[in-house]
Amino acid sequence: MFEVTFHILLLLLCAAFVAGFVDSIAGGGGLITVPVLLLAGANPVEALSTNKVQGIFGSGTAALSYAARGHVDLRRQARVALIAFFAGVLGAFLATVVPTDLLRLGLPVILVGIAAFFAFKPGLDDLDRAERLTPPVLAVTAVPLIAAYDGLLGPGAGAFYMIAFVTLSGYGVLKATAHTKLLNFASNLGGLAAFAAYGAPWWATGVAMGLAQMAGARVGSIVAMHIGARIIKPLLVVTSTILALRLIWDML
Repeated sequence: MFEVTFHILLLLLCAAFVAGFVDSIAGGGGLITVPVLLLAGANPVEALSTNKVQGIFGSGTAALSYAARGHVDLRRQARVALIAFFAGVLGAFLATVVPTDLLRLGLPVILVGIAAFFAFKPGLDDLDRAERLTPPVLAVTAVPLIAAYDGLLGPGAGAFYMIAFVTLSGYGVLKATAHTKLLNFASNLGGLAAFAAYGAPWWATGVAMGLAQMAGARVGSIVAMHIGARIIKPLLVVTSTILALRLIWDML
């Protein structure tokens, strides 16, 4: 039934739970699951596409958890999520024709910049600030760009959504985190739709990992809602830094 042995499946489930926990708070869950899938024997396309399968469970659960506590209105985000979905589809299809080497070279620098922003910028907390872009403008500028990147490559997309909401929408850290999850779900789903057309996801394994992701995402979102910026900021700094180092390692 599963594409891997039972023992490897247990390892993947543990990785998915941890990834769901981390991703629901700060993003970067793919930093955990993609390398583990590669170690389990998946080729790069299988690893990326299976990661999309299990990732939609985690981001969807986190979105519902934050919405249930009133931190985000999913109905108001529906149109923006639709934009993220189609941009994710486009990004995934572009991955087959566009060379991504240059983008990979610049990504570690961007991620280190994000880590430094959240580590050293004073006054970042759960309070809202002045809005720099209205929601409609954000929906047709930053959102499709990040969603297309999510389909094209993926690592750090949650952090990019997060910093857009903090710097452009003026959201507090917890509110920004809550608002990233539906968009991350939508662009993940769009990427999966494209990968399913030309890739080969491990469907059974991906769904099993998705269930573990749901449990991790549920726990992580509860922790984030209770502690807020005090845990979101340091975890975001750590995940962005580790992801940057991982990408540098891969290039070397």
